[in-house]
Amino acid sequence: MKTYFKLTLLGLFLVLSACEEKNLELVTQPDYDNWNDYLGDSGRSHFSRLTQIDTNNVKSLKLAWSYNSGGLEEGRTTQIQTNPMIIGSTLYGVNATMELFAVDGATGSEIWKFKPPTKDNTGLGLNRGLSFWNPNSEIEEGRLFFASGFKVYAVSIETGKSITSFGTNGSIDLREGLGRDPSKLAVYANTPGAVHANLLIMGTRVGEGPGSSPGHIRAYNVLTGEIEWTFHTIPQPGEFGYDTWPKEGYKTVGGANSWSGNAIDHERGIVYFPTGSAAFDWYGGDRHGENLFANSLLALDAKTGKRIWHYQFVHHDLWDRDLPAPPNLFEMKRDGETIPAVAQVTKSGHVFVFNRVTGEPLFPIDEKAYPNSKLEGEKAHPTQPLPTKPAPFAKQVLTKEDLYAPNQPAFVDDFIDKDQNKNPPTVLDKFKQITSKGQFIPIDTTGVLLYPGADGGAEWGGAAMHPEKGIMYVNSNEMAWIVRMKKVDSNTKEKSNHSSALTQIHCARCHGGELQGLGAIPELQHVKARFSVDSIQSIIKNGKGAMPGMPNLSESELKGIANYISGIQEETDHRAEVPSVKVPYAVAGFGRFKDNRGFPVMTPPWGTLNAIDLNTGEYLWKIPLGHEEALDDPNHPVSGIENYGGPVITASGVLFIAATKDEKFRAFHMQTGNLLWETNLPAGGYATPATYEVNGKQYVVIACGGGKMGTSSGDEYRAYALPD
Repeated sequence: MKTYFKLTLLGLFLVLSACEEKNLELVTQPDYDNWNDYLGDSGRSHFSRLTQIDTNNVKSLKLAWSYNSGGLEEGRTTQIQTNPMIIGSTLYGVNATMELFAVDGATGSEIWKFKPPTKDNTGLGLNRGLSFWNPNSEIEEGRLFFASGFKVYAVSIETGKSITSFGTNGSIDLREGLGRDPSKLAVYANTPGAVHANLLIMGTRVGEGPGSSPGHIRAYNVLTGEIEWTFHTIPQPGEFGYDTWPKEGYKTVGGANSWSGNAIDHERGIVYFPTGSAAFDWYGGDRHGENLFANSLLALDAKTGKRIWHYQFVHHDLWDRDLPAPPNLFEMKRDGETIPAVAQVTKSGHVFVFNRVTGEPLFPIDEKAYPNSKLEGEKAHPTQPLPTKPAPFAKQVLTKEDLYAPNQPAFVDDFIDKDQNKNPPTVLDKFKQITSKGQFIPIDTTGVLLYPGADGGAEWGGAAMHPEKGIMYVNSNEMAWIVRMKKVDSNTKEKSNHSSALTQIHCARCHGGELQGLGAIPELQHVKARFSVDSIQSIIKNGKGAMPGMPNLSESELKGIANYISGIQEETDHRAEVPSVKVPYAVAGFGRFKDNRGFPVMTPPWGTLNAIDLNTGEYLWKIPLGHEEALDDPNHPVSGIENYGGPVITASGVLFIAATKDEKFRAFHMQTGNLLWETNLPAGGYATPATYEVNGKQYVVIACGGGKMGTSSGDEYRAYALPD
């Protein structure tokens, strides 16, 4: 059956009233000449009108300047994922230790640096961009809004000093105003908010395990930091969507947050927020129902926070299918008409397209039937929506015919099977042991193939969109992951079993089922040799490095986990407490499906770049993106490879993208997909570039932070330009 949009009468009234009040035309034209907003503009198009660098001369690009932003630490893996902002002739960015800086956009010379007073316990330099408020009077100074840890700071764009009149001494605390004890919440912001008039409208990153914080969207006054409105992504009594959760769900369930960014139509006063999964994201026995507004695109009135329309992409998510990137606003051409549209990419490799005013789907969407869960207490939703057009930009089902080297020994990267690599099965044998039937097959205790994997399909780098031509450019991962659940009992009468269950629930999803470590995430099997029990307990509560804290756990639960990890027989009985979470399953296995050479098990390409005409839903071209340099296969001279970070497109027909594990920065022809230029970077450019002009010269800049997929960390920002 078909599924259609949901537009409230109030929402329609708000839209029509806004348009009448402002006497708006249906189509408006933003300014694409500057890079003074996240991803280039408020519609998150990644598009620039600059044309000095074109398809003929791009091959002559040279390094114009580089800036070592600092923040590297010996023995610590860091990343920089920032899409820098350029205002006037100044470039603003963030380094690996979450320091905000300003440099001259023509030379890279440092102007100032702001070091936040509060340590960011999330680590890894995961700030993807900034928000800018430009005052309408000379009394106030322009300010940047910059998130680090659970704080958002207001910083003078001129001096780099904190604006102490904002919030409390220059910052607001994202844990406050969520209706729960702030000291028990872990709330951060990786992506910037949308600035509309005098409002800073923010989504947040929260935990994904049991007992996580709620992900409500809030608007703050840009001058005072006061909360002006809140939209409850987990509806409360009397609110639309409340009946899609258990009655007490709004008090206990977390997640349904918007961590991946937003887009805003300033002329119509509509802000668009994609949301993520409800927590716990792999088991939902405690949150039966569709779970609005998790996994949804929300169109909200920017002034009031009132819902205009929404669309839910995954009902009762059991697959961690967060919406991974900001939506793209553009003008669709259809039957001689221009339609204001919004497109949303997904981890599953689909593009959903809607009329951005009404929420009406612009291509049909089918609600398809899927099986129920095999896990006790779980009720998978019987149907899930999939668009009929465009076709998915990532493969959907892995069959044995798709296996690249079926007789090669299998290796499930970061998986839990003890001793799996001593006597591994072949790739084909391992494939036969699990379920591989495409999207929305509920995870079980045997193993289900998630394809595309947990990192997409589309990822947080998002898609570039020509706002007038309606052509989308999106990079994609082609990687299969295996996920498996494990039965646990957090209410067991045995103290050691109780602590084992808590550790499995809260730690194994990141550190591995045997606590053996997952890639850059350290192992915990020998952590007692590095830290005392008290230190381990403090780290679990407050976070460290890439690990966010878990302040929602009781002191007894924290001690139980710390004791278990340390191999210490517990002295206290915490069974008398009511457990903070009651879930019968934990993630037992979670990792990339590779062969023992480290190659993905499916036939290349393993990463792609795609051009899609969203006016028609048809593909213009698809090419491999990047190359696995260890692969020597004449049938696949360009293998494609995993990639993180998005593209930038220009009016001159050049697309720029880094993103790949081979640590290169490339330029492609937007009409053909032909490679026009590439250069080696000092570290992987796992970020979205920016392009801008200073003194008549066009530059393109990329943050070379590295630190993903086993590559080394870096701290450089590099800008390229044509020679004089």
